[in-house]
Amino acid sequence: MDEQTIRQPYAYARTPLVEPDWRRLPGWRDVTEAQWRDAQWQRAHCVKNPRQLRAVAGELLTDRFYEELAADQAQFATMSMLLPPQMLNTMAPHAPTVPAAFTDAFLADPVRRYMLPVRADRHPHWPSHPKAERDSLHEAEMWVVEGLTHRYPTKVLAELVATCPQYCGHCTRMDLVGTSTPQVTKTKLVLRPADRQEQMLDYLKRTPSVRDVVVSGGDVANVPWPQLESFLTRLLELGSVRDIRLASKAVVGLPQHWLQPRVVEGLGRVAALAARRAVNLAVHTHANHVQSVTPLVAEAARALLDAGVRDVRNQGVLMRGVNATPEDLLDLCFALQGEANILPYYFYLCDMIPNAEHWRTSVHQAQLLQEAIMGYLPGYATPRLVCDVPDLGKRWVHQAVAYDRERGISYWTKNYRTEREVHAAGGADEAGADDPLDRRHPYYDPVDTLPEPGRRWWSGQPGGPRS
Repeated sequence: MDEQTIRQPYAYARTPLVEPDWRRLPGWRDVTEAQWRDAQWQRAHCVKNPRQLRAVAGELLTDRFYEELAADQAQFATMSMLLPPQMLNTMAPHAPTVPAAFTDAFLADPVRRYMLPVRADRHPHWPSHPKAERDSLHEAEMWVVEGLTHRYPTKVLAELVATCPQYCGHCTRMDLVGTSTPQVTKTKLVLRPADRQEQMLDYLKRTPSVRDVVVSGGDVANVPWPQLESFLTRLLELGSVRDIRLASKAVVGLPQHWLQPRVVEGLGRVAALAARRAVNLAVHTHANHVQSVTPLVAEAARALLDAGVRDVRNQGVLMRGVNATPEDLLDLCFALQGEANILPYYFYLCDMIPNAEHWRTSVHQAQLLQEAIMGYLPGYATPRLVCDVPDLGKRWVHQAVAYDRERGISYWTKNYRTEREVHAAGGADEAGADDPLDRRHPYYDPVDTLPEPGRRWWSGQPGGPRS
């Protein structure tokens, strides 16, 4: 045996966070630091179409790129373009300022791949899985009042708003969130925000078994702060509520929002009230690649913690070409945990929405990734890779009770009934022969990851590609 050093599969090296220089992009050459740190400037200068992107990137991106972007918006995109400067600036941060080289780096960029998809990204034969659905998790079917999903026995999801500061191409709520696209006429929230919130609070008063409320949307950063603070204050008046989680990808995509003095001060008031009432108040955000974790993101997370929030946690999405390798996941988690004070929490398999097959990973690959990242991070900061199974909910990727690898169909069970299932059975103690606890719920791998017999089988199913 020689004396060569035996290397670990992953080599950790502490890497300082860096804010890319936005002035490298032609349209932002004269933007000052004060402007960049201003939340209103960021919102006012979001990129919403190829023309606006050209105004920022100019000739650094080739005409072919802009054509592919426009084609994707016209033919495939389930989310309209909405890209804050903060997020756009994390794409291709070190690319040379030569058009062909910059375009190549931009196309390959992992943040670009999920925030700014182009037609060439989509799978040529399987853009959608035959089982894909607009509301893939059937959340709207579980609304007990408009926007309030009661899926788990002790937890609810409160969708206060149907917009975000940024729109991710893979959005699981693409049926509701954002403006319509040529492919998707969005479902609309009908009630006025005040009426919707009133109905949510009334339901929670009548349902003391709910102790955990995820306040989301959309994104709570798009709820006017006085309105959000009022809702949270009233929520904290309910003695049955013990956990409140605020869902905001803006911590990463628009950290300037959470650095505004009026927002920080207001959050401090809410956090102090939560502490007096022994309620756990946390913020959940959404980072998918290490490039998007910058000093401004760390500053926003620190502001949240200093205001009294118990935790800032990350819920990412596992996506091919973005983060579906052990190195990418660990790099991101070390940046979050070690440099930005954001706890790695979950990585979800990308949901089965239309035109998302090029992002999705198989359950088997997720199982291998979960095993590969174990042992490097502190146990409490090692994220779980989970599958959000339609009609069921979150399950750790190793919890499948059966798995047909050839056809890519995994089966999952649960240990609770949704509120809808309880009422359908006539009461929690009156389950019938078709008890949900006895069912096996299927989940489907991307067809292009299957062996040839499996791909051939799916080609013969309804919704398979035409020959």
